[in-house]
Amino acid sequence: MSAMAKLKPKHFLWQVEGKVAKIRLDRPERKNPLTFDSYAELRDTFRELVYAEDVDAVVFLPNGGNFCSGGDVHDIIGPLVKMDMKAMLAFTRMTGDFVKAMLNCGKPVISAVDGVAVGAGAIIAMASDIRIATPEAKTAFLFTRVGLAGCDMGACAILPRIVGQGRAAELLYTGRTMSAAEGERWGFYNRLVEPAALEGDALDMAARIVSGPTFAHGITKTQLNQEWSMGLDQAIEAEAQAQAICMQTGDFERAYKAFVANEKPVFEGD
Repeated sequence: MSAMAKLKPKHFLWQVEGKVAKIRLDRPERKNPLTFDSYAELRDTFRELVYAEDVDAVVFLPNGGNFCSGGDVHDIIGPLVKMDMKAMLAFTRMTGDFVKAMLNCGKPVISAVDGVAVGAGAIIAMASDIRIATPEAKTAFLFTRVGLAGCDMGACAILPRIVGQGRAAELLYTGRTMSAAEGERWGFYNRLVEPAALEGDALDMAARIVSGPTFAHGITKTQLNQEWSMGLDQAIEAEAQAQAICMQTGDFERAYKAFVANEKPVFEGD
């Protein structure tokens, strides 16, 4: 196991408070685009989170009124047009590995979206477990705008499961902006809150999650992701095994004892 509270990344802001890690992309003057380096560092960070003892949830936050403007046009798209196919594939696999790391980090991930969340920024929100936004949030999977397919970083697999096949197809074919109101109505956003309340609301949600049985939360995240590719009989069996594992934890016994004593359980994550 490892400790990550003192992590000092070079390409984004990182802070851990009460077992909640806060991430902000740190180029607010350009609406927080991603670069080759920030992609790789985020991927590596989420891979390491699997083993972190001092982080039980992650919150992506906006910076300077915007979430993320996607891949940097000058730092990523410009160099990509000069690469050969092998180098391009290495890049697209690396960005996909970032999403895989988010899905497999074992920690609930919340995105708090304000302003622009487009391209890879929309993907970060999509790959999160919970999404909260302001009415000003503008979300777009705009890959077709730069001559690419909409099937980027898992979008064709994940987005239809959130908003439905037809709505996902519309967003991915057209690259148009999904308004915050549409996003909430379609189930992409869990709820909308005013900008001044966004960070507090997201952190309150994270605090509520980390006060629960965090080992069991990791199991829930695993099952939410793995059951996409299971039949119903497989899923029910997988959940039976998962619950049997959770029933061996101290938190399960703590919850029972608290119930008997008419007290609120205090979970310890084991």
